[in-house]
Amino acid sequence: MSILGFIGSLFGLIATSIPVGIVLLFAGILLSLFWLPVNIISVIGITTWETATNDLLVAIPLFILMGEIMLHSGSASSMYRALLPWLNRLPGGLMHTNIAACTMFAATSGSSVATAATVGTIAFPEIEKNGYNERLFLGTVAAGGTLGTLIPPSINMIIYGAITQTSIPQLYLAGFIPGILLALIFMLAVIICCVFFPSWGGRKETYGWAERLGSLPQLLPIFFIFIVVVGSIYAGVATPTEASALGIAASLILSAFNGTLSIAMLNKAIEGTMRSTGMIMLLLIGAYFLNFALGMSGFIEQITDYISGLAMPPLAVLCIIIVFYMALGCVLDGISMIVLTVPVTAPLIIGLGYDPVWFGIILMMVIEAGMITPPIGINCYVVQGLRKSGSPNDVFIGILPFLGAIIAMIGLMIAFPQIALWLPESLQ
Repeated sequence: MSILGFIGSLFGLIATSIPVGIVLLFAGILLSLFWLPVNIISVIGITTWETATNDLLVAIPLFILMGEIMLHSGSASSMYRALLPWLNRLPGGLMHTNIAACTMFAATSGSSVATAATVGTIAFPEIEKNGYNERLFLGTVAAGGTLGTLIPPSINMIIYGAITQTSIPQLYLAGFIPGILLALIFMLAVIICCVFFPSWGGRKETYGWAERLGSLPQLLPIFFIFIVVVGSIYAGVATPTEASALGIAASLILSAFNGTLSIAMLNKAIEGTMRSTGMIMLLLIGAYFLNFALGMSGFIEQITDYISGLAMPPLAVLCIIIVFYMALGCVLDGISMIVLTVPVTAPLIIGLGYDPVWFGIILMMVIEAGMITPPIGINCYVVQGLRKSGSPNDVFIGILPFLGAIIAMIGLMIAFPQIALWLPESLQ
């Protein structure tokens, strides 16, 4: 079997809707049978054990559990209501609240899907109530949810860091400014749309300063979680894995303080955590085994040497890889993209002189674009599932301004790398 035949078989299996983790594991076995004289059962056992006991990857289920507790304890809905009085006067009104809420919830959940689902559940009743343009409103939730990929504590960053041996704290620092800037560009896109089409902005509710100031205490739980998790990492008190455990403790304390801590709530949170963790770990085990087989076969070195030998400037190679990721995002979810491709693309990009932390942020933004790009666009289907009516095309049309915003942000990051690198370099 040729390398091209192997790659074709891999993507052919993915196209049949077989779970990607199973496809990766099967592809690794197939590659081993044809090219590698190894004991497959032994290697799979070792790979599974090393993946399951990786100290860094333990943070993934813990961050997911923290987000699930925040979701089911009612903290997210309190945060949303607290933001309403502050952003309602901007053209687009509540749509800015959607983006701001997604930004803040992303800083506690680490999951784009959970962010979109949480904010969407709270916000959707307002569409008809206040006469918003439905498509653009849906787009703000789907696109805003993608910020969970970029803003710490991002689960995708943990996986990227584990594969490339890049510092997770450095990646988290690098994601702050691009994440906030992208949220502001999303809001600018809403303003532009509503300036040109005023009817899209819906009816505005009026709030006084007393209501604005009175809502601020409801934002404290989110800031408390953020300080406990991210603050403990940069204060040197905890590693990312230890910080995820502290985050769970803090979210439980908040839930108890709010009176929402119960066995039923914990059952829901743990069930959601187990489902998400099982999917992610299957992907990682399959990917680590496939990457081992690819490395042993020399495939990664061949690809790297071939592309490095082309008479192309580094920027051209980078643009080709970004376009490749944009196309791949149409058919794969973010975690699958990372575990399947980063072992090949990261050494190549780093070999061309690009910073691995900077490339990690670029990759997170490309994944964000993939999460709202048809035909997969997982966040779009999450939003459509919450909506329970109409066509998914409404959501895909609604995300177009925000997809353009992400592409513009990627261009800014390429032109000005210090957008991501200034903060981690300043705090070294």
